[in-house]
Parts: sequence; structure tokens; C-alpha cells
Amino acid sequence: MRSSTLFFVGLITSLLLPASSNNRSVATVTASYAYAAEPDVGRAGVVTGAEILLRDSLHLVRGKRVGLITNPTALSAEGRHTIDLLNAHPEIELQALFAPEHGLRGGVDAGVKIGSGTDPQSGLPVRSIYGETMQPTRSMLRDIDVLVFDMVDISARTYTYIWTMTLAMEAAARDDIPFIVLDRPNPVTGRIGGPLPTLEGLRTGPRITGHYPVPFRHGMTPGEIARYVNGEYSVGAELSVVPVEGWNRSQWFDSTGLPWVYPSPNIRTLDAALNFSGLGSLEATALSLGRGTAEPFSLVGAPWLDVETLLGRLGRYPLRGVQLERARFTPTGEGWMQFRNQAVNGIRIRITNRDEYDPSLLTLLLLTEIYRLHPQRLGMREMKHILDDWTTAEIRRGVDPMAIAQRWELEGRAWERRTAEYRLYD
Repeated sequence: MRSSTLFFVGLITSLLLPASSNNRSVATVTASYAYAAEPDVGRAGVVTGAEILLRDSLHLVRGKRVGLITNPTALSAEGRHTIDLLNAHPEIELQALFAPEHGLRGGVDAGVKIGSGTDPQSGLPVRSIYGETMQPTRSMLRDIDVLVFDMVDISARTYTYIWTMTLAMEAAARDDIPFIVLDRPNPVTGRIGGPLPTLEGLRTGPRITGHYPVPFRHGMTPGEIARYVNGEYSVGAELSVVPVEGWNRSQWFDSTGLPWVYPSPNIRTLDAALNFSGLGSLEATALSLGRGTAEPFSLVGAPWLDVETLLGRLGRYPLRGVQLERARFTPTGEGWMQFRNQAVNGIRIRITNRDEYDPSLLTLLLLTEIYRLHPQRLGMREMKHILDDWTTAEIRRGVDPMAIAQRWELEGRAWERRTAEYRLYD
């Protein structure tokens, strides 16, 4: 096994650049897929890790057979995909592509297994790591000299992309293959929120939706998560992180000047991404989050939900930056969803100030008050995999949710201190 090393490529390579290059801030990236808006290219000066790899750090992949784990989010500011950037470079041999949940080119519904095959656009072989296996096997990596990860994440523990990354990093360490993360910014800023589970608690559930302890909203970039996991849990990977330029932790995706493309079929807006960093966990209950409607992850409900009483109770809490209103919706169409073709009583979540809004707190309040109203219907059984045993027990005991939120805040501060050495951006 090679010794475990962490390369902060942006700082190392800046020493080799002209003085004018040294003045450029090392900080950020971005991406997403199928354009939802035209990019304002260059307005914020954000440069992706993939572009910096080719500009400053080509030695990491030069002359090597590269395996690339990616999806449609891996775009440059000009809209060029990392597959195309690497495949066109004369000193890089792009050997194979690895497909995560939702597929290499996107559009596949949540939870649907991805098949292996050939990418029709590049002609390269595609190896699925969201199907029969969630982790690259030895045979998949037999012809790979270096494994590269490049995808946008939306800062939610139950979103699969960072866990696809950590599982792949473990496989790379197992097979003595260097692992590179081409970093991208966190689209919903570096803020954190929600409970911090134990490693033992997470291992009772599926690794692909919570492999290592992070809060609901973890506030880190993929590269930072990789550094944290490799450093804290002795993975032993030969890890290099190529950081992005031009981003800081308070910056939202739509201020980067980069195109917003759906990270997955139901994360269609930045508001949906922000909501998912808390509310996505409610999909472990018997609630609909609006899949099968035009507003996924901006709706919460069930046919049996007493919305009038629920809204009255939620109004007693200090929720900021969000308005809640009564809604009726009927999920329809293909793919996984709760209450297909049924009329659902629900709540619409309108974010009025995203810097003040805390989706983790809203999630806690919804769990608490819906459990009090409908203890036999909510379906809390699977929540222990997503919350923790303590939080689940406190909700069932009827404890004041604001007291639970205070403990979450203390846990979050302690976790931020613990992970400070792995963070790359101001």
C-alpha cells in the first residue's frame, strides 16, 4: 500500500507559477447538468478543479490510464464536460467512465439501478457503481492507473454522490491506486445543520446514503469530505484534491457565474437543493416530498395529514427565512414516489431569505409535530438510520424540539472544529 498523502494541489503548484498567478485566490468550482439557465460566464471568475488540473497539475494524470467517476454536473464555465476535456488532451488516456446514481449522462430516477455499457457520446466503456455493486470492484480497476472523481454535491448527508466518492476512494486504497478529487463548490454555501450521527449508527443503514458521520447539511465540498474521511478514518488512500478558484464558503451557486444544471432529476432549483439538505431525510417516513409534481422538495404532505392543525403548531416556533402555506397536490408519472395518483394534503415551503432559513430546523419541527398528530402514520422506524438513536427517542418522548436543536448546534460546532484542518476555502 502506498503511504497516505494529502495533496493541496492549488498551493503546491502555485509555487511553480509566475508571480501574477500566485495572486489568484485558491477556492472554488461549480457545475450541474441539463441547462436550467444560461450561464453568466466569467462574472465571478470561478474556475473548476478539472480546468485547474489541466492548467497546473497535469503531472497527476500525465501518461496514466484514467478512470473517471462523473455525471452531467461536471461542466466548466464554458459548458465543456470533464469527459471531453480529458478525452481531448494528448497526454491523458481516458480509459473508462464510472456511473453513479442517476446515470453517467443523467435523467435516471432515484434508486433505479444503472447498467454498464458504452457511452454513445465518447465511445468509452461505462462501468456502473450504482447497480450490482456500489463500489468499484478489482476487475473494474484492473486497467486503471489513477481514479478521478468529478461531480457536484448538494451538501446533504442522504444524497449519494459523496458516498459514491468515499466508497470509490476506499476501493482505490485497497488496490493501491491514486485517487484524485476535482473539487467543486458547495452550491448551498458552507453552512451546516442537523444532527451528527455516530459511525456505528450509520453502519446499521445503507452506506450509499450515509457512509461516514456528517451533519444533515454538511457544508463541505467533495474534496473537503474526501480529506476528512481519509484523514479521520484511516482509509489510506493516496489522495490528491485539486481545489477550485474564485469561491468562498458564503457564496451561493447562482453568484458563481456558472450554469445551473439539475444535479439529479428532482433537484431542479437551488431552493430544492437547499430544502433537500434537511427535508430529504423525511423520505424515510410515510410523507411525500413532492416527487411526481412540478415542485419536488418544496412540498411536504400525505393524504391523512391534518394540515390546518400542523400549520398552527409550526407557527409557534421561531422559523426564519421561510413561509409555509397550505397546498394540495397529486403525484403522477414514472419513478419512485409516495402516494402516486392520490390527492395529498400538504404544505408548500417558500424560501424568503435563504441566508436565514434553516432546513434542518424545519425538518425537526415537522417530524416533531407530525409525530404528535399522527404517531401511527408517520413511519418513524427508519429514521434512526438518518437521525440518531437519541434524537429519535427524544421526539417520541415529546421533548421540546428547540432543546433538541440546541444539542444539534453544539454537535455542529464541535464537528466544525474537528474538521477545520480539512477545509480548503475561506
